[in-house]
Amino acid sequence: MKKSFASDNNSGVHPGIFNAIAAANNGHVIAYGDDPFTERAIHKVKEHFGSDCEAYFVFGGTAANVLGLKQITRSYHSILCSESSHVNNDECGAPERFTGCKQIIVPSPNGKIAIADAAKHIHGIGFEHHAQPKVISIAQATEYGTVYTLPEIKAIADFAHEHRLILHVDGARLCNAAVYLGSSLRRLTAEAGVDVLSFGGAKNGLMYGECIIFLDKKLAENFKYIRKQGMQLAAKMRFISAQFEAYLSHDLWRKNAEQANATARLLANEIENIPEIRITQKVESNAVFAIVPADIIPKIQEEFFFYVWNEATSEVRWMTSFDTTPEDVDHFVRHI
Repeated sequence: MKKSFASDNNSGVHPGIFNAIAAANNGHVIAYGDDPFTERAIHKVKEHFGSDCEAYFVFGGTAANVLGLKQITRSYHSILCSESSHVNNDECGAPERFTGCKQIIVPSPNGKIAIADAAKHIHGIGFEHHAQPKVISIAQATEYGTVYTLPEIKAIADFAHEHRLILHVDGARLCNAAVYLGSSLRRLTAEAGVDVLSFGGAKNGLMYGECIIFLDKKLAENFKYIRKQGMQLAAKMRFISAQFEAYLSHDLWRKNAEQANATARLLANEIENIPEIRITQKVESNAVFAIVPADIIPKIQEEFFFYVWNEATSEVRWMTSFDTTPEDVDHFVRHI
């Protein structure tokens, strides 16, 4: 099957991750995370994000976002998020259902929340008729593939903390953002003031599994019960943990993201030579957004699957992955 440009979720599993899973499949260990694989994986998380954090493994990204948000909110709170964010558009209402919170949608043409726009919703504090603002949730990288700079993250964190809010980051593609910025994972999160992080792996070479990281460990109190009630406590957790240990060793997370970012940039450079197609967003991670003539989209999709992002404007989204090669890009561009 030809590689698609639809989603980095469509890619396979990195061989190093497969080897880690196979190595964990040897004999018996205690279930539910009381095993050496999980212990070593959490140690790796702390190496990259700070020794004072708390980490919990779950199955998928929706669970990581929703349970992380549930832990830090009450039902009378509100959560500010981008209009294009995954928590707003792609969680099937799970954040609202499981947190009970009102979501405040902030306009974000490039996927990024501006402080001035968030500030408009910080009102009614202490007034029992209004949902109380509690969390600003941003995605790094955003759903548009754009990346918050380090000063932008710090400014949002400072703004949130000034108003006694918590900063949550959906980091499904955090590694792609870190590579673009030339940053360590810690510098981009804990050192920038992020409080709670959903750290993704499935989009960057893992088979499955995400990690909820409480960079402010005080926020993690009793979270183990929330994870259990949220049906995300894996009996054979070692098969998630072993993946993260490998992922955070020998810079595998960085190498995979570098490949995805580089091929996205290559794709954008080649597409810019086709005058009928216009790129609509900055290419800062592994996503390319473009306006394509509507009549040729089905013809391209006959050979290479991808999604139409906005049917009204004929805007498409092309995603590259850790296993996308320059040859894949060349074949795709030639077909277009």
